[in-house]
Amino acid sequence: MLNVMREQISPAPQRANSLPYDVVALVLQGGGALGAYQAGVYEGLHEAGIRPNWLAGISIGALNAAIIVGSPEGERVERLRQFWETICASPVGWPAGEGLADALPYAFDLRSLHNTFAAMRALFQGQPGFFKPRFPSPLWSPFSGDAATSFYDTAPLQRTLEQLVDFDRLNSGEVRVSVGAVNVRTGNLTYFDTTERRLGPKHFMASGALPPGFPSIEIEGEHYWDGGVVWNTPLSRVLSSEPRDTLTFQVDLWSARGRVPHDMMEVSSRQKDIQYSSRTRAITDQALRMQKMRQALQRTIERLPESAKADPEIRAIAEMARHRSCNIIHLIYQSKVYEGQSKDYEFGLNAMRAHWQSGLEDIRRTLCDPRRLDLPAPELGIITHDIHRPIEL
Repeated sequence: MLNVMREQISPAPQRANSLPYDVVALVLQGGGALGAYQAGVYEGLHEAGIRPNWLAGISIGALNAAIIVGSPEGERVERLRQFWETICASPVGWPAGEGLADALPYAFDLRSLHNTFAAMRALFQGQPGFFKPRFPSPLWSPFSGDAATSFYDTAPLQRTLEQLVDFDRLNSGEVRVSVGAVNVRTGNLTYFDTTERRLGPKHFMASGALPPGFPSIEIEGEHYWDGGVVWNTPLSRVLSSEPRDTLTFQVDLWSARGRVPHDMMEVSSRQKDIQYSSRTRAITDQALRMQKMRQALQRTIERLPESAKADPEIRAIAEMARHRSCNIIHLIYQSKVYEGQSKDYEFGLNAMRAHWQSGLEDIRRTLCDPRRLDLPAPELGIITHDIHRPIEL
């Protein structure tokens, strides 16, 4: 099956040394089992010679970021594959059922049934190297703390991260990493950033501690939950940084657009899509307003006499108004009709490999048009390329 993921669709452009940007960012949304799509996107970027120097993630996006940045450059894709093969494996005692789905890959009912089976398996037995259910249930636990406030223990995830991630490499400063989590006490979104502190396993676990399934993670006396509780896409973190020319690959796992539901299962699935989808349009609209404001400030400063331009406050304003270009390549995983409301915890190997392949095909298709990576025209400053795949039946 692994060779399916490596299957070439078309040659990808080698643009690693010619991208005209100060920052090449990879922004990874939260979405549980759907995060294998992001791994496929990264494989396509890697084979094209594109090496992001800033990764920002939330939840599963944060975990993918840890694996990528905390691995030697030549081993990043294989480490990602090892991570996903580990956390999507069948626990002992459950039949994998992979052969049946492989034999009839286009059978709608079988694929839906297989995904549902994987989701039920995750709920009742957890996933190796990721999480395991608590006994007794927190609903009847005589204890306090994590045992009474979460259904699963995420200690296996910490061991997996310690095994696969070189945290010295991750914190070396070669690649910037930002991961979002919400402070349980204040309700505020916090970013753990390698430019501000050293990151360890718990910072990434905090970003993915989605309640009530997973326990909050304590860091320096504060408790943190999954950043997706407040905001599921860290795009604003990248766009609000100091003015620099930036190419951003934003990889979303939930689509804000979708059809009107026809039954209760579709209602639940559509609710998740809307709740966890990014607000990219709102963020980019705000960025465009800020760009127009900077351009207006530049024109105003140009009219000032030279003596006024030398004023320290005017120089500070001029620096804030400095022109920057921002190109956002927006990829969104498109759900299949056989996927239900449990798609974010369908941790089966077949589902994972299908998600991975979708991401790989999407980014290869995107990079076939090298103009998408060009700097935006100066009068625009910011452009967004929305890359959508047709829904597969």
